[in-house]
Amino acid sequence: MPIITKITQGKKNPERYNIFLEEKFAFSVDETVLIRYQLTKGKELDQWTIEEMNFEDEVRKAFNKALDFLSYRMRSENEVRQKLKEKEYGNAVIDEAIEKLYKLNFLDDRAFSEALMLTQIKTSKKGPKAIQQDMQKKGIDKQVQKDVLDSYSEEEQVELAKELAEKIAAKEKMKTPRQIQQKISDSLMRKGYSYSVIKQAVADLELEKDEDEWTDSVAEQGDKLWRKYSSKLTGYDLKSKVKQGLYQKGFPAEVINEYLEKKENEDE
Repeated sequence: MPIITKITQGKKNPERYNIFLEEKFAFSVDETVLIRYQLTKGKELDQWTIEEMNFEDEVRKAFNKALDFLSYRMRSENEVRQKLKEKEYGNAVIDEAIEKLYKLNFLDDRAFSEALMLTQIKTSKKGPKAIQQDMQKKGIDKQVQKDVLDSYSEEEQVELAKELAEKIAAKEKMKTPRQIQQKISDSLMRKGYSYSVIKQAVADLELEKDEDEWTDSVAEQGDKLWRKYSSKLTGYDLKSKVKQGLYQKGFPAEVINEYLEKKENEDE
């Protein structure tokens, strides 16, 4: 069996030690491994012990790399695994490092998922479907996803969806009620809210317009359609095309007719 002929302290990292066997450098180990295996000059080492020490040292290095990765923010187990794979650690080493991280409470996918959900609710007002997609991207177990998302009550979802709906309605006030409802529905669906929550969020919104609001709205959208088609169409064909476009946008017939009558008078 080879004999340790020299042990030197690492220059870059004083907590690591270089082990020389038969006057030749063999490997380096962390100080904890050095102490645990009582490595001293003159000690004989069999191949099994050498491999065991190297494995343990690799686990410690992977563990420390994971701790550094976790020092910036919370991470999921899957994120840590992927990071260690990028650093070319073997699966057995990664498994041991992950187990150690769990034992010392540095990893906790449930706590991570709860924090992720609260952050997404607070900063982006996301609904459960969108948050679930975020969890899936982080590699969170499906049952953990469900357990965490079950705490996101429908009442809270409706309240947040209403806030988003009101902002959209205020921003899109020159649109018709139908357009505004569609805009709200599309936006809230992308945010991850269910149809039933969206329906409740829209139910209490006051989207009806008074006469002046209809006049301003139809003028803005009607003029855009008029400019769009006037280069190709004239007369009855132009009016029909604009009328069809405004009707599809949700303008009442009387509002459209008043607008077209005004346009005719302008042309005269």
